[in-house]
Amino acid sequence: MTTFYPGPSKVYPQVATYLQDAMNEGILSQNHRSKAFMEMLEACISAFKQKQNIPNDYEVYFTSSATECWEIVSQSLVKNHSYHAFNGAFGEKWFEYASRLGKKTSATSSDFQEKISKSHSTDADVWCFTQNETSNATQIEYSFFSKLNTEALIAIDVTSSLGGVELDWYSGDIWLASVQKCLGLPAGMGVMICSPKAIKRAEVIGNRNHYNSLLFIRDNFKKFQTHYTPNILGIYLLMRVMQQVPDIQTISTHIKSRAKDFYRFIAQETTLDLLITNEEVRSETVIAIKGTVDEISALKQKAKENNIILGNGYGAWKDTTFRIANFPAIEDWEFDNLKTLLRQ
Repeated sequence: MTTFYPGPSKVYPQVATYLQDAMNEGILSQNHRSKAFMEMLEACISAFKQKQNIPNDYEVYFTSSATECWEIVSQSLVKNHSYHAFNGAFGEKWFEYASRLGKKTSATSSDFQEKISKSHSTDADVWCFTQNETSNATQIEYSFFSKLNTEALIAIDVTSSLGGVELDWYSGDIWLASVQKCLGLPAGMGVMICSPKAIKRAEVIGNRNHYNSLLFIRDNFKKFQTHYTPNILGIYLLMRVMQQVPDIQTISTHIKSRAKDFYRFIAQETTLDLLITNEEVRSETVIAIKGTVDEISALKQKAKENNIILGNGYGAWKDTTFRIANFPAIEDWEFDNLKTLLRQ
C-alpha cells in the first residue's frame, strides 16, 4: 500500500535496512550513558544540522513529541505571557495546552482562507505560531517571521514542514516538530531547535523544576546525553536517514515543484475541488481536496482497492475532504499512480 496520510506517513523504504542494522550492531541494547551512544548522538545532531542547514550556534534537542515541546516552551521560555496566532486546530490546541500550564496566554484566531496578520499588539514575551497547519492544509509564508516587529521570542511549530522545505532559521528562536512527517521516520520522537536568544531566556528564567526543563535537557545534551532514557532507535534512524537524503535546498526545490504541479493537476485535469481557495495560504506539504460525503467515501474506497491510502479530513472536514501528504519519502511514481486514479 502507498500511504498519502499526512502523519504518521510513509517512512523511507531504506528504514527497513536500518532497522536490521540497528539490531545487528547492538544499537537497541545500548546504554544511553555509554561512549558509543554519545558518539552516535553527536553524529546524529551533526548530520541533522548539516542537511537541514541549521546555524552552528543553534542547538538541537530530542524529545518525545512536538506536544512535549509545547510544554517545554511554556515551562522554560515564557516569563509571563505567551501569545498564540493560529488559523487551525493544531495552533488552537497549542494555545489551549499552554493555557493550562499556569502562565498568562492570549490568542488571535484567523480565518483559514486568509493570511495571518503581521501586526500583533501584545506584551507577550513569547509569540507562538503553527507554520504549517496540517488540519486544514494551510501554511504561513516563509518570509512572515522575519518581518515581525517584536523583541519577544518567536516559537514556531514546523511539524509538517521540517525536512521537507527550507526554513529561515534566523527568523525564529524556537523551532519544534515531530519526525513522522517530512523526515520520513516512524512516530515517537520530537525535535526542538533553539537559538542563542532562546537559551539566554532559559538561563534568565532558571527553571529546573521538571524532568524536561530546558536547562536540564541542555546540561545533558552538552555531554551528548539525554535527560531521560531516550528513543535510541529513533535517534539512530534519524542519523541514518540524514546521512542518506540530499541537502534541504535540493529537497525543498523538489517538494515545492511537486506541490505546484499537483495543485495545477487538480484544478485542470480533475473535477475535484481544493479546500483552500486562496493560493497564497496553500500548504506545499499537505493538500486538502473536498467533495460531498458520498464522493469522498467512494473515492477513498476506490483508492484502497488500488493499494492507495488517502488521508482522512480533519475535524469539521473529516467526511467531506481527504488530505494528501507531499512528503519527501513519497516518490514521484506514487504521485503518478495517484493522478491516474483521480483522473477517473
